[in-house]
Amino acid sequence: MSSSNKSANQISRDRHSSITAALPLLLALLIGIVAQPAQAQTNFKLLHGFTGPASDGALSYSNLTRDAAGNLFGTTYNGGKLNAGTIFRVDPQGRESIIHSFNGNPDGAYTYTSLVRADNFYGTTNAGGAYGFGTIFKLSFAGVESVLHNFTGGADGAYPYAGLIRDAAGNLYGTTEYGGSSNVGTVFKLDSTGKETLLYSFSGGSDGKYPAGGLVRDAEGNLYGTTGNGGTNGNGVVFKVDPAGTETVLHRFTGVPDGQYPFSTLIRDANGYLYGTTTFGGASGQGAVFKVSPDGKEKVLYSFTGGADGRYPGTGALAYAGGTFYGVANNGGAYGLGIVYKLDSTGKETVLYSFTGGADGGQPASGVVRDSAGNLYGTTSNYGGTCMCGTVFELTQ
Repeated sequence: MSSSNKSANQISRDRHSSITAALPLLLALLIGIVAQPAQAQTNFKLLHGFTGPASDGALSYSNLTRDAAGNLFGTTYNGGKLNAGTIFRVDPQGRESIIHSFNGNPDGAYTYTSLVRADNFYGTTNAGGAYGFGTIFKLSFAGVESVLHNFTGGADGAYPYAGLIRDAAGNLYGTTEYGGSSNVGTVFKLDSTGKETLLYSFSGGSDGKYPAGGLVRDAEGNLYGTTGNGGTNGNGVVFKVDPAGTETVLHRFTGVPDGQYPFSTLIRDANGYLYGTTTFGGASGQGAVFKVSPDGKEKVLYSFTGGADGRYPGTGALAYAGGTFYGVANNGGAYGLGIVYKLDSTGKETVLYSFTGGADGGQPASGVVRDSAGNLYGTTSNYGGTCMCGTVFELTQ
């Protein structure tokens, strides 16, 4: 992806390129310094660099899942025995092991999903399975994988992009990006016996289309999510689906300044406010962090400028702690290859780390997870490793 928008530093350099006097040059430098986002003192630790096909995996687009012992679990889109993706574990010492390599048929292929950890791990594959339209799978802690549902590409959905959520009764909920009555996506439920129920089928009009993000669920059983497109302006929506399958659109994005193309999974606070990111839009067209109230009022918390502060925020869920959000941007930063950032309750952004494209990796595509000590863990989708195909990292402050 590229953008014609320029950062404050680039504009400053362009405007003063023909001026040779010392004072204007000094003023230009001062303007550039002021325009930089806040920088934090953080320590980056490379936990693992992926080595690619036929080995440990390549291209991780998933949020990590962390257990009580500090092990990290995630998925890769490629790599493994048949280059159809993997499920991996990285222990606290940085040792990586493959728990499962996908085979395409029957167990699925090419997963973007984050894993749900409960009595087993649960997730989705974007393709493969019996019909080629993706699967819902279960993976035991011992590494035994089983397919719970094969998507047919029809009314039940096709090509699930996001991960799942699970309720206390063991039911799983998720979205498919395609399939359904209009082939523009669904919201579904899978019960503990493996029976899939279609909860909502998008029409592609004002109700939205192509839900690529995951769901969040409240105590009453209402499900909340986003569609990447559709709505009255074609820029995506925030929606609610109640237990009866009735959809309510809470917000329709307009592009500028409120955001465009929300592909992220939402988070929900105790007061019912929803938070997420849009890949584009916002005041500068480079993406935004937003809040939607229970009655549907939207507020932009931060608009990325596309410079040192980042652009194109990742598709995973934001991490949240004590009024502060933590996330990634896929591009921008000091080297143009993405950042990890935090955003406080006043809307002030601090860049925690800028990826260089070296051993540390680059272009983080999903979010970060945070432990009780405040350490952050995540993946990059490109660069780093022996195949330039991504890393697993830790950030400490």
